[in-house]
Amino acid sequence: MSKQRKVAVVGAGLMGTGIAYSFATLDVSVVLIDKSDATLSKALGKIRKIADGAVERGKLSADSVIRLLGNLECATAIAPACEGASLFIETVTEDLGIKQDIIAEGEQCLGKDALFATNTSALSITEIASVLSRPERMIGIHFFNPVYKMKLVELVRGISTSDKSVSEAEDWVAQIGKEPVVVNEMPGFITSRISALMGNEAMYMLSEGVASAEAIDTSLRMAFNHPMGPLELGDLTGWDTRLSVLEYLHTVYGEKFRPCPLIRKMVKAGRYGRKTGHGVYEYDESGEQIPGSGLRVS
Repeated sequence: MSKQRKVAVVGAGLMGTGIAYSFATLDVSVVLIDKSDATLSKALGKIRKIADGAVERGKLSADSVIRLLGNLECATAIAPACEGASLFIETVTEDLGIKQDIIAEGEQCLGKDALFATNTSALSITEIASVLSRPERMIGIHFFNPVYKMKLVELVRGISTSDKSVSEAEDWVAQIGKEPVVVNEMPGFITSRISALMGNEAMYMLSEGVASAEAIDTSLRMAFNHPMGPLELGDLTGWDTRLSVLEYLHTVYGEKFRPCPLIRKMVKAGRYGRKTGHGVYEYDESGEQIPGSGLRVS
């Protein structure tokens, strides 16, 4: 893959930051786009921290980090920053209209063969792609958090997604060491559908006083060998994001996805999870969970 190839990532939140880092490890140019300078600055700091950790673990050399950071640039507007990109990935809030606006804007400055991707965890690829003149160039590339650690990537086919687009997406994610699985578009795909259901049920158990947050997470980790419990995962994902996904799945699949009232209460209180410093658990300034801080529901 030549240095002339370019990846544009729109949205410098946790997912966008991880995606930009992963592609910057290749010998390609990566532009990370976000309207907020502060968010971009925070993202660059996080990328440097991830890279330093990789050096400490022997995964990257110091020279590789210099090249990685040299591959990256930031911008506060899509045009002209994304010009020349072969791959355009949006990873913004789970709002169909916002995603469509970003995709439509990207098409104005990209070539006809560029691959468009969305990192949505639940929304319709077909609907997002409807704003494109060539919707066959649109695919869902659903990464998992933290992107630099998680191997799985769901490649989601919309109704118009071409075989060529699937093949290109498979090649891109393989280049960064990910394992792709191809999914036909259905609300929630594979992982979001199961994860949302499990996290929602865990919140119902917490609100009903079945057990403490720590006990629920410990039980799920140890019984099913999960790396983290559903409440910890919800804190990592963000309960605002989880609520948006549940509301969407509820409209499609019915009562089994009705959001737990405790999730709504937490979102109204700004307890989104790690990104705000408190969710079901509380977190210190370095983002580490504070022991014994699980939410108590009276």
